[in-house]
Amino acid sequence: MAQSPFIQGHRGFRGLYPENTIPAFEHALQVGVQVLEMDVCISADGQVVVSHEPYMNSSYSTKPDGQPVTKEEEKKFNLFQMNYEQIRQFDTGKRGNAAFSEQHAMAAHKPLLSEVLALGEAFRKKYKRDIYYNIEIKSVEAEYGISQPKTVEEFSEKVWDVIAQQVKPAFIMLQSFDFKVLKYWNRAMLEGKFPKQIQLSALVSRKSPENTIKDLGFTPAIYSPNYQALSPEFVVYSHKNGMKVVPWTANESEEISRLAEMGVDAVITDYPNRVPQYLKPVH
Repeated sequence: MAQSPFIQGHRGFRGLYPENTIPAFEHALQVGVQVLEMDVCISADGQVVVSHEPYMNSSYSTKPDGQPVTKEEEKKFNLFQMNYEQIRQFDTGKRGNAAFSEQHAMAAHKPLLSEVLALGEAFRKKYKRDIYYNIEIKSVEAEYGISQPKTVEEFSEKVWDVIAQQVKPAFIMLQSFDFKVLKYWNRAMLEGKFPKQIQLSALVSRKSPENTIKDLGFTPAIYSPNYQALSPEFVVYSHKNGMKVVPWTANESEEISRLAEMGVDAVITDYPNRVPQYLKPVH
């Protein structure tokens, strides 16, 4: 019989609400999601902003003058070169998202990480539920110093400074495709700079769990591959080596049920509403 994996709301609840926005995270919590998955970037004034890209995505962003951001303009609106008050003036929800036909179009903007954590912690207090946060540091080596801080140390420390003020480390998962980020966090945890309770998650596309450990130089708490690349053997290997398995981003109920049968520990999905059997909605 399949276990009940934790359902992680990808970018909040992207299937139905504007991604990485307060409405998306709020509705994810309401349907019973216990893990809020999100991405973070850094603004010019050093704020930790919840955003998948370090720029304004033309698929759904609207400029302060009400005009859509065009594909040609995207990189012009580099978050790392904009103060947060400027970033906030851009709408990221009222146009909807053509890639997600069920998504509700509504006014929204890129929030600060501190705002999302405050939302989750208020929900924890009100409903007496454990709420976890899976925070992805959006880092690409070619962008160091261009659309993100020059070093992974600086980026990481800004993120940790926000987390430390609001959430107990046991409820934090820190993920990245950039293994330099994960190596720094692991080293900082071993040195006592960051708490050891934080779970590090290695995001990969098709890399095996064995090669993930080899390339990192340590065993992360979580192996997080593209769900299409996951096999039962990878799940067994990961569990034998002390890693949880959290595939991304499965959006059909049949796919999520198949992953549950494999014994994964959690599933990242844009559509938490499609697997109500694994959720405990708020009434």
